[in-house]
Amino acid sequence: MKIFSRIAAVVLISMTAIASVAAQNIDVVRRAAERGDAGAQTDLGYAYANGRGVAPNQVLAVMWYRKAAEQGNAVAQTNLGYAYANGLGARLDSKQAVEWFRKAAEQGYASAQCNLGAMYTTGVGVPRDLKQALFWLQKAAAQGNVMAQYNLGVLYTENKGIPPDFKTGADWFLKAAMQGNTDAQNNLGSLYANGNGVPKDFVQAFYWLDIAAQKGDNVAAEKRDRVMDKMTDPQLNEALRLLEERERRKAKVK
Repeated sequence: MKIFSRIAAVVLISMTAIASVAAQNIDVVRRAAERGDAGAQTDLGYAYANGRGVAPNQVLAVMWYRKAAEQGNAVAQTNLGYAYANGLGARLDSKQAVEWFRKAAEQGYASAQCNLGAMYTTGVGVPRDLKQALFWLQKAAAQGNVMAQYNLGVLYTENKGIPPDFKTGADWFLKAAMQGNTDAQNNLGSLYANGNGVPKDFVQAFYWLDIAAQKGDNVAAEKRDRVMDKMTDPQLNEALRLLEERERRKAKVK
């Protein structure tokens, strides 16, 4: 049962901008942005990038992100890097993406650190350097960035150029899986099914694969069914009990 995993693509995570735009009238944000407020400029860029209160316009999003990024706003720098990395509102330019990610990463912004680590992992915009990739991903993961945690899991469990360490990979997948990352849940289930980095445990394998499958991951569903074929009735009952407990906990939180 081969582990299914992949390095996550560069991801935009900008909760600061999301919260501000949702809470404020777009005209208020625009007036503040025009006065030079970097936070408002970032929010306005996000609004244009995502059609929040205005018609979507990636070029205007980049314009406002740049104004804020040049003032040192880490969220804007990250979003501007994302625009360059994906050719959204700006010419596709991986080197520019790396430069902006680095500016935000050096300020301690976890999303930028994750993205910079992903660029070093894939060798896009910079020479491939797994030492640097680990450095930046670990900084982001230590702050709880779920994509960085997932990417570290991949680096430690796949043959990506560093010695495999399935135990460390499983630890990072678990952290990301607990935050709801479907790919991490899928991969963690596979590790339990194979006994790689964790004790071989069909109950835990079924548990994590079913969680991912319930979110629409067809690969996880296929793996779960293969695991189920190997389980005893008591093992299956225990896995179902754990899943029911999980649902009860979720219901209490709501």
